[in-house]
Amino acid sequence: MTDGTPAEAGWFEDADAGDDAAATAIREGRAEAPADWPTRAVDAGFAADESDYYEKLRAATIDAARDAAAERERADDKQLVHAVRAMDDAERTANELAERLAEWAGTLYDDAGVGIDGARDIAEKEPETPVEERVVSLAERVADLADERDDLRAFVETRAPTAAPNLSEMAGPVLAARLVALAGGLESLAKKPSGTVQVLGAEDALFAHLRGRGSSPKHGVIFTHEYVRGTHPENRGSAARAFAGKLAIAARIDHYAGDFRPDLHEELRERMETIRAREVDE
Repeated sequence: MTDGTPAEAGWFEDADAGDDAAATAIREGRAEAPADWPTRAVDAGFAADESDYYEKLRAATIDAARDAAAERERADDKQLVHAVRAMDDAERTANELAERLAEWAGTLYDDAGVGIDGARDIAEKEPETPVEERVVSLAERVADLADERDDLRAFVETRAPTAAPNLSEMAGPVLAARLVALAGGLESLAKKPSGTVQVLGAEDALFAHLRGRGSSPKHGVIFTHEYVRGTHPENRGSAARAFAGKLAIAARIDHYAGDFRPDLHEELRERMETIRAREVDE
């Protein structure tokens, strides 16, 4: 746990127990060779005895781990995960409430519409009874949730290219964010093989297949992309594999290098053209 300090120094050099310097030393320090750190800590006056040393080491280690976790949660990709999950939650909740609203409003208004647009229309009405007040109020909440969904989507579309430039260019910002969220973070996604990336979002179908209750899924959430959805069903498996392979590479570049690679996207475009050309030949 030393780093350029004299051989007799340890992580506790210039660190008081319980202060930030101790946690920083644990996270950033290193030792060239093992040493009797408890004895040196006592000799340096950092600890009263060996037991006290280990108590202070434990406290500093916990602080270091807590700081590292907090720093990781503040990272761009983690913020992207929270944003896209919140966006999906807002959309799901708005749609569910819009269905309930349509049923309720239909008992009061002959012109009550359905969906988010119907909720926006009802939110503009002037209530004349206590029941109508509640219906209009619910419609306003649905409209607000839909607006929040739109704002979150705009946030994702702005932040994703910063957190994952190649993944966002290849998949589009929202799908890129969903892949990162499904994997649990950009680092986790970067470590996954292309076969796993291909079926992210289709875990239920995959587990059913492994239990012998269904066929193996060819794709997961990447189906929403034009490269997969827009390809003829007979060639969709090939398209999904090719797309997932490049997505896996893009995620690794984004995590480990962070620079934009135009050639990668051109290679994918050419590969997809080759796959789709089979449809013409057939």
